[in-house]
Amino acid sequence: MAILASRRTIIAGAAAAATGLAMPAILRPAAAQGLAPTPTMRGGANNYRPGAALVERIGGGGFLMTGTVRRAGDGAPIRDARIQVWAHTTEGYESDPESHGATLTDADGAFRMEMPQIVPAFGQPHGHLAYDSDFDGAAFGTVFLRPVMASARDASLEAHFVLAPV
Repeated sequence: MAILASRRTIIAGAAAAATGLAMPAILRPAAAQGLAPTPTMRGGANNYRPGAALVERIGGGGFLMTGTVRRAGDGAPIRDARIQVWAHTTEGYESDPESHGATLTDADGAFRMEMPQIVPAFGQPHGHLAYDSDFDGAAFGTVFLRPVMASARDASLEAHFVLAPV
């Protein structure tokens, strides 16, 4: 049995939806309300280098690592968060000092790091990222991430941090 909505029901539903979207943000529940913190990846500190230098890019570039850093709970962007990036690339291994670099987030909590093409290590093309509060001076807990690429041919990878206060 097919259920058909009347024209009046469809118009009333559309009007209610439009009213909800037009409401000032202060009256709507925040989409990020209750945003859970990103769990740190077990073993994610593999080849991590405490205090890696802030750099414009790692090596010759050609691959782009991007992401965001937000505060748990309200999802507010975190400016000047220090994110370290490292990977096994066409120019070096994860353990090589020149395969590491750090960058800071912008006012929107976004970061980007150009680096050499990531290549598979242990069968998977992946990157490593860390937010380390010991080198950022912020009151958030350290988080390590290890995002895996869908394909070794991908030219970019993104990772998102939601940080919890310590």
